[in-house]
Amino acid sequence: MIVGEIYDIIMRSIVYTMDLRGYSDINLRRKDLEKALKTKLSHIGNYSLNAKTASTKNCENMIGAVQIPLGVAGPLKIISSLQKKEVFVPLATTEGALVASVNRGSKAITQSGGTSVISKKVGITRAPVFVVENIIEGEKIMKWVKDNFNEIKKIAEKTSAHLKLLDINPWMIGRNLFLRFKFDSQDAMGMNMATIACTIAADLIEKKTKAKLVSISGNLCVDKKPNMLNFIEGRGTQIWADCVLSKEIVEKILKTTPEKFADVVTRKVYLGSILSGSIGANAHAANVLSAIFTATGQDIAHIAEVSSVVTTAEIVKNGLYVSVFLPDLVVGTVGGGTNLSTQQEAFSILGVAGGDRGKNSQKLAEIIGGAVLAGEISLIASLSVNSLACSHRKLGRGGK
Repeated sequence: MIVGEIYDIIMRSIVYTMDLRGYSDINLRRKDLEKALKTKLSHIGNYSLNAKTASTKNCENMIGAVQIPLGVAGPLKIISSLQKKEVFVPLATTEGALVASVNRGSKAITQSGGTSVISKKVGITRAPVFVVENIIEGEKIMKWVKDNFNEIKKIAEKTSAHLKLLDINPWMIGRNLFLRFKFDSQDAMGMNMATIACTIAADLIEKKTKAKLVSISGNLCVDKKPNMLNFIEGRGTQIWADCVLSKEIVEKILKTTPEKFADVVTRKVYLGSILSGSIGANAHAANVLSAIFTATGQDIAHIAEVSSVVTTAEIVKNGLYVSVFLPDLVVGTVGGGTNLSTQQEAFSILGVAGGDRGKNSQKLAEIIGGAVLAGEISLIASLSVNSLACSHRKLGRGGK
């Protein structure tokens, strides 16, 4: 059967199986696909998610769900101005050894008294691009935007009671004018909220000036792409986390020495990252971030930007100092995939479910920072004694 015929079958199932509640018959669509492809999708069809919610708010042409193993690491002690507690961290992954590694790092941190975490909410950004007549006209429009910020703010915030416009930062190159809007979206990740608000604001700017909107996203947001702008200015929430591990804990739990650990950080994390032109410098922050993002229903594509993490280590009087800096952590505890039932249960493990005027998403960001620190500590320790391959073989990645 050719691709076009399969497409027609799927589209017919969408049209013919709409019930009065307004969402598709997922089972019928999947059966049509099984028939067209002459295959069985019995596991994909076995799930506990709310079909109405998932098929109307999260996924079009839904045929079922895929399953990813979920593990838990911890307890991990977090110390910040918002929380002081030991948490268990849910990690959804298919990579053997990852959960065990974060668990070992969490043990080392917690037995050392915990990780201190500082968080700063920067805000979610959206940057529409306009075309202007020339640079003189562009300068006039930038001045109009600055002078009429309160009017723009008022109309943008009408789109959501949970959204506040913080700033509009302009860039101009040739006839192209970029306006980088920054919003506080409280406990929501806020990208869709920002897009809707920017669309209304852009309409006002077009009516009041000679600027013409080209695209509601001009790639200066910067959303879901590795970039230096978010690394320098921040986006979402910025996180700093650190701890001091005693020599005894480094040797007993991590099976290495502070000297070997620091040497790997210098030669691998610092120099290797410089030579490769990496944005950030870390061992495997994306591993931990993607596992938590998947478990809690975050937009996984944001891993492209949020994994620009910097890890540092140095020998100090009391042992080994280790830190991580996450300049761009875009997460939420309400909206999108966070509302799915399994993801809600993951939030209940973390103790940050639902909205709390922005505090829950900030607490989540702090826990993620601590988990990244734990993952960095364990992997770097393993690399320092060349036990990485052995660990993967033992935990199912490298075979027998």
